[in-house]
Amino acid sequence: MFSALSSRRRFSDLSEQEVLALAISSEEDDAQIYRSYAHRLRADYPATAAVFDGMASEEDGHRQQLIALHRARFGEVIPLIRREHVAGFYARRPVWLMENLSLESIRAEAAAMEAGAEAFYLRAAQATGDAATRKLLGDLAAAEAGHQKSAESLEKANLSSEGRSEEDMQAHRQFILTWVQPGLAGLMDGSVSTLAPIFATAFATQDTWTTFLVGAAASVGAGISMGFTEAAHDDGVLSGRGSPWKRGLASGVMTMIGGLGHALPYLIPEFWTATTIAMIVVFVELWAIAWIQNRYMETPFLRAALQVVLGGALVFAAGALIGGG
Repeated sequence: MFSALSSRRRFSDLSEQEVLALAISSEEDDAQIYRSYAHRLRADYPATAAVFDGMASEEDGHRQQLIALHRARFGEVIPLIRREHVAGFYARRPVWLMENLSLESIRAEAAAMEAGAEAFYLRAAQATGDAATRKLLGDLAAAEAGHQKSAESLEKANLSSEGRSEEDMQAHRQFILTWVQPGLAGLMDGSVSTLAPIFATAFATQDTWTTFLVGAAASVGAGISMGFTEAAHDDGVLSGRGSPWKRGLASGVMTMIGGLGHALPYLIPEFWTATTIAMIVVFVELWAIAWIQNRYMETPFLRAALQVVLGGALVFAAGALIGGG
């Protein structure tokens, strides 16, 4: 890693031709990023995709202007220099990471790209003592600022408030389908299904360590089972529920959390203290489930609370009776 970093050129060591070549390659990279965003969003968010198509065209236009300037000043051969060759140059997020970005995150990423480029060129212009280089860097900063204004006008032209609202609603719906629903199912399963074995073991043995081991095993096992089941039963292509691995991760992790929540108190050696805390944790878990149902699934809070608390109470009672018997 050290050798890779040490091989980078400092921006202050670049010639005017190299700075111009760097600007050309950066404009080309940014246009490709915007086209990738547009391709990624076109099916679900066509208006935002149109914005990014327009921004890519803007970058193409600036790149062509820079190439014309380079041809006039330095000739046809453009040096091969990219932002990763220059120490301290503003970085771009790898395009393959955009699969994990939300709609708002992609919009914010695009704004950060333009603002970061402008700020970099302004700082570079202030650091140089050469008048021609200062002018060139200042022109590049102004171009990046112009990109931001162009982006705003493109968004107004292609993305009305109604269209943006619809896309935001679609993004929220996708978030619920991919993360909230599987996570809620996992939390309910982990919180409710582990009540019986944990409390049955607790009342049967009065041994907190044994109860913890049973609870931890039940929680981890249930988490793995729920995660793989969620990921395997629906690939998300037809249902539109999103990546199976994201849903499996949400379901599996929340299942484990739901079970471990009332297993961890049994790390306390004193039985009744551990059991009391575990009961309080169960109460918090059940009300959290009811809140999530009300907040994201639009289930009336009282109905959600009644369903969850009643179900949890029945499972707890079953575990206590079996263990106490």
